[in-house]
Amino acid sequence: MPAINGAQAMFQQLVMEGVTDIFSLPGAQIMSAFDVLHEMQDQINLVHTRHEQATTYMADGYAKVSGKPGVAMVVPGPGALNATAGLGTAYASSSPVLLISGQIPSTLLGKDTGQLHEISEQLDVFKPITKWNHRISDVSEVPTAVHEAFRQMTTGKPGPVELEIAPDILTQAGSVDLIEKELYPNPKATNDQIMAAVKLISSSKSPTIVAGGGSVSSGASDQIRQ
Repeated sequence: MPAINGAQAMFQQLVMEGVTDIFSLPGAQIMSAFDVLHEMQDQINLVHTRHEQATTYMADGYAKVSGKPGVAMVVPGPGALNATAGLGTAYASSSPVLLISGQIPSTLLGKDTGQLHEISEQLDVFKPITKWNHRISDVSEVPTAVHEAFRQMTTGKPGPVELEIAPDILTQAGSVDLIEKELYPNPKATNDQIMAAVKLISSSKSPTIVAGGGSVSSGASDQIRQ
């Protein structure tokens, strides 16, 4: 396919993964991403927030209600730290949320030169509250990283993930290969487990079903109501 930049590759792959909504707040390091979102208004609905904390809380709520992964995007440093509150909530409740965080220019990472919003080892901040996180280092890597983020979010025990991308990678042009969305099978109970549950419920005088968020993401809400 023709050469595209990192921001275009990122949002085109997000569309491939089924993303239709993003919660974000503009900032210096991610402005090129907003230029692309403006071009893709017919494919992605951008919800502007007034504080970075709201981006991940809204993405978490979106995931819980819709059963689809929620996506948030913020600037690095203080903006990313503000977003940790909602991401921590998503982690505690096994909610699939993708946080896209900007970064300082990749050539200045780790040099502590006092760049705007610079935090040394920002990836480490998110490790306790994510299933997986990753820093994108080249435009060619963008589709693979986004695709892996969705695999991590939606397989096994669901949970939030974080991707970091520097402003020079967002504008870097190159040839990329987008990846088709994959459907990952949900874990299923065995027949013995199902029959044991049926026996327990049918023998109970006042049965109560306590259903978690997985009932939404697995599409079992109607069956539970019945």
